[in-house]
Amino acid sequence: MTMTHFRGILFLSGLLTAGVMNLPDVAIAGPKPSRPATEHKTAHPTAIDTALRYATALANGDKLTTWQFDFACQYKSVTPSSDKAKSSAAQAPSYDECWKALTGGHSPFLNRSDVAMDILWPSTGPLVFYGDMLASAQASAFVMDVLGTSPPGTGLDLVVTGSRTIPNGSFRLKPNGTVIGVPATLVDLTVRYHDPLTSPVAYGPGTAHWTSTIKRERRAIKSMTTQWIVLSGLRPHGFPRDTAVVHLSVDTKPETPGMVQERIPFTTEKSRALPDSIVWWGPTDQPGTLTAAAARAASFPELRDRVALLNRILLIDPQQTEALTVLTKNLYTVLLQDAARNHKLLIKDPALAQTVNEFYWTIAAASDRLDLSLGMEVGGFSEPTSADLLYRLLPALQTLVRTHPEQLENRFRLGRAYRWNNDQVPMIQTFEALVNDIPADRKSLKAEALLQLAWSRINKVAWNRILHDQDSVRAYDDAKASLELAERPLDKFLAEYAMAYSMIFMPNYGDKGQMLHHLTEAKHWFDDIPGKDDEVWRYFLHSSLLKAVLDADPMFQPILATAENYKE
Repeated sequence: MTMTHFRGILFLSGLLTAGVMNLPDVAIAGPKPSRPATEHKTAHPTAIDTALRYATALANGDKLTTWQFDFACQYKSVTPSSDKAKSSAAQAPSYDECWKALTGGHSPFLNRSDVAMDILWPSTGPLVFYGDMLASAQASAFVMDVLGTSPPGTGLDLVVTGSRTIPNGSFRLKPNGTVIGVPATLVDLTVRYHDPLTSPVAYGPGTAHWTSTIKRERRAIKSMTTQWIVLSGLRPHGFPRDTAVVHLSVDTKPETPGMVQERIPFTTEKSRALPDSIVWWGPTDQPGTLTAAAARAASFPELRDRVALLNRILLIDPQQTEALTVLTKNLYTVLLQDAARNHKLLIKDPALAQTVNEFYWTIAAASDRLDLSLGMEVGGFSEPTSADLLYRLLPALQTLVRTHPEQLENRFRLGRAYRWNNDQVPMIQTFEALVNDIPADRKSLKAEALLQLAWSRINKVAWNRILHDQDSVRAYDDAKASLELAERPLDKFLAEYAMAYSMIFMPNYGDKGQMLHHLTEAKHWFDDIPGKDDEVWRYFLHSSLLKAVLDADPMFQPILATAENYKE
C-alpha cells in the first residue's frame, strides 16, 4: 500500500467518525436559508455568532478578535511547533502576523488603476475596486477595514441572512497524525454599505474586456452576500475556543518536495462572496446625497478631485443633471485653457479670448490633431492631456443634450466637441438641428448656429482634402446667412472671416478678389471689437491653410501687411 492510499484511508476514516464526535449540545433552527437547504436543516447559534463577530472584527480592524476567531491563526497556536507558554503581551506580534496574512490578499483591490479623466472618488486614499477578480476574492475583501471603519469610510452593516450545516471539516494537527473531523456551518452575512460615494466598485454585469480602447461599465456596490465557514467542537483538540472561522487555509509545506500541499482544513465550501447577490446603488437610493455631492465637487480647487467625485455620482446615476452640468462646464473650460497655453496669446477681453481658444481647436482638428488624439495612457504622460478632456467631455455632453435638449448652450458645446474630435456627420447634423430649432427672432443665436455649421463643413472638407466638395459652397452660404443676422462686430468679423476661409477649397480659390474683399471687411469689423488685440488679428490671418494661400499670390500682400505692421 502506498503512502498516498494510506492517507486517503485516514482522511475517509476521519470523515466517517466525525459525525459522532464533538457534536453541539444544543441545536436550534437558524434564520431562513438564502439558498435551498440540505438534509442538515439546523445550525448552532454559536457558529452564527462566531461568523458575525469575526466579520465585524475585520471591518473594525480589530486584530485581537480576528486572531481569536480565525481557524488558521488558532491552528498555529495548538500545533507542536508553537510555543504555548507565550503570555498575552508576548503574543501581540502574532496578532500582527495573523492580520498581515489575512489582509495580504486585499492589496490587489486597493491598487488604483484609474487614469486621466476616469478617476473615481475617493480621489486619494483607498478606493476598493474588484475589477475582474470579484468572483475569486476572499470573503474578507468585502468587509476590509477601509470599508468598515469611520473615518475614513462611512461604515457598513452586517446582517445574518442564512445558515446551514455542511459536511464536516477535517484536519490533522501533525504530519501523519489522526484526521480530525468537526462540524461545519455555512453562515451567510449580507454586507450593506452606508455611503454610495465610498462603497466598493466592480465592473457592471455582463461587461467584457474586448479592447483597451473600450471603456467598461463600472458600478458602485450597495450590498452583497458573503458566506463564511465556521468549524465547531475545536476545544477538545486543544484550541482556545470551541468555534473558529475558516477564512484562508493554513500555510503548510509538502512533506516531500514535489508533493501536493495538504489543505488544512479540508471543507466542501469556502468563505467567499456570492457575486449573484450584488445589489447596485441606483439613482433613487440617495438622490439628495448625489445632488449635494455635485455642488460640493464644483467647489474643489483641483480638477482631479472634481472629476473623481462627479464620475462617482454618474456611476450611480448616469443622468444626474447637476453632475453632468458641472462636469461638462469644467472640462470645456479646462480644454479652452489648454488652447490658451498653446497659442500663448494674452487676451484681456473674455468674449474674444473664448473665441480665439475655440478657433484654436477648430483649426487644430483639421490639421495634425495630435493634441486632440493622444491620450495620457497611450502617450505615457504623467498628466491628463487635452485628448483625455475631450474624450470624457463628449459622452457627458451627449447625455446632457439627450436629457435636456432645451439647453442650447450644451448643444453648441457638443457640436464643437464633435468637430474637434473629427466626428464629421454629427458635427454637421448638430448645428443643422440648431439652425432649424432656433426661432428667427433670436437673431444673434441663430447667427452663431449658422457660423458654427459653416465651420463644421469647412473642417470636413479641410480634413478630407477633397476639392470641389459642395460643403465648401454650403459653408460659404451659411457664413453669409450668419453675417446677415449678426449684430455684434465680433460676430460680423467671424462671419466675413469664415466666408474667406471657405473659399480656400473652391476651384482656384473661387474669386480671389472676393476672398480679399471678405478679409478686408473682416479687418474692418475686427477693429470695432471692444477689447480688440492686434496680435489676435495677426493670429487669424496667419492661420494654417489661409496663410499658405495668401503668401502664394501678391494680390494679398496689402492684407498681409496689416498683420506685419502689428508685429512690428
